[in-house]
Amino acid sequence: MRSENEPDGQKKRSFIEQARRAQIIDSAIEVIAEAGFGKASLALIAKHAGISKGVISYHFAGKDELMEEVVDQVYADVVTFALARMADQETALGLLRTQILTVAEHMRGHRTRLKALNEIFHNLRRPDGTPRYGIESSEELFRSLEQIYLLGQQTGEFREFDIRVMAISHSASVDSMFAYWSAHPEHDLDAHARELADLFEHATRREPSS
Repeated sequence: MRSENEPDGQKKRSFIEQARRAQIIDSAIEVIAEAGFGKASLALIAKHAGISKGVISYHFAGKDELMEEVVDQVYADVVTFALARMADQETALGLLRTQILTVAEHMRGHRTRLKALNEIFHNLRRPDGTPRYGIESSEELFRSLEQIYLLGQQTGEFREFDIRVMAISHSASVDSMFAYWSAHPEHDLDAHARELADLFEHATRREPSS
């Protein structure tokens, strides 16, 4: 059973509160993508959502918290979509290829979300001025990708290699794919993803014994 409280100890939000937060997050994504991070004020986001700025302040402590919620929600949706497709895969190679292809498939239908993420990643800062989303923020992703590569090595599908190096390379390649597609909307994202999946399949493949 789920607790009556959220993980941070606060009382569980009602359906209406959850719906309002989702509305604010969706509006934030649209405003950030269109106006840019710097111009995406809480007042402008509230205007887009058709609510008062005070409503946003009720649900979020400030702009930084709202930006973090945008990132969390976008990533949660991507993960949910990808895991649903990966659930039917029975091999490490199948998991590897499906992860790359489904992430691209999902984001192809959410270009606005991708643009908003890019704005947040490049502009959101901690109080000390360092980027909020630096390389250390990718640790959870690296570990999840490592599990795929480790499984492939354990089952004999993949050759021996450093799974951390491969996970970092995997993540960076997907990020670069989206960055290029964002700058060149005419680029065939699905074809790029297929080439990328082929590349990592060849990079990890165990060669047959002579």
